[in-house]
Amino acid sequence: MRTLGIDTSNYTTSVCIYDSETGTVIQKKLLLPVRQGEKGLRQSDAVFHHTARLYPLVRELFEEFGGEIDAVGVSEKPRDAEGSYMPCFLVGVNAANCIAAVTGKPLHGFSHQAGHIAAALYSSGRMNLINEKFIAFHVSGGTSEMLLVSPDSERAFDVKIIGETLDLNCGQAVDRAGVMMGLAFPCGRELEKLALKSSEKYNPKVCVKGGSCSLSGLENQCRKMLENGEAKENVARYCLDYICKTLEKMTEYALEEYGNLPLVFAGGVMSNSIIREKIQGRFGADFAQPEFSCDNAAGAAILAALKGNANG
Repeated sequence: MRTLGIDTSNYTTSVCIYDSETGTVIQKKLLLPVRQGEKGLRQSDAVFHHTARLYPLVRELFEEFGGEIDAVGVSEKPRDAEGSYMPCFLVGVNAANCIAAVTGKPLHGFSHQAGHIAAALYSSGRMNLINEKFIAFHVSGGTSEMLLVSPDSERAFDVKIIGETLDLNCGQAVDRAGVMMGLAFPCGRELEKLALKSSEKYNPKVCVKGGSCSLSGLENQCRKMLENGEAKENVARYCLDYICKTLEKMTEYALEEYGNLPLVFAGGVMSNSIIREKIQGRFGADFAQPEFSCDNAAGAAILAALKGNANG
């Protein structure tokens, strides 16, 4: 089964073709532009940029693919929860509906979070977990959640939040620290490059209670370090070490409460090599490959193929 995936998240326009027979993926994506010094993007601007970029990406995708699709999958909302909504997803939903109507192919809608989880399972070689219970982390600029994931024939996954941030998301903390240091938004890649230049390794005191965490203190500490003249590479390293230790503490809680379940990490922040190596070393967790960590349409395409095969 060959499926088209579409995802118009807050910071990336992406389209993908997934071939379930060969297991291959072709994906095209573009980051939305954010002005230097800004810490985010207004939804109205995101909708405009998605609208302008979606067709050129689809055209480029099908020039490379050169075949016919069997179904369409699209990210239609941030999470599988009542009231979960962001206007930017309407761009992808509208395009997916048009394509399905013209081609007569079935359309399947999923949450952006479910797509992240599916992309992580695919790229880490752990698609067998689709039919099992596991613990997933979705860690990005818009979400920092620890999830108990179970199979669900209707929604792809049944997701229960067992831990989350009480203030800043991990990606927000990274971006705010990065913007303080003059890095371009989103700041994850450049912050990682800075941190890798540091010879320091920090063991900060983090704020984790049960499965939930607070990251506002991290932003304040990074600002204080910079004001005191600390080298930028050390501030970057402190930021990432703080986030890593926070995730470690949350993982310890989850394993104690829910047993030794498989661990899967997804979301843009999880493409960071410093965090990935530390958590893999401690817990043997599975991580999405970097190109599947950041927002992408691959998860929607993969889930559409699974849905189609199940209904077939």
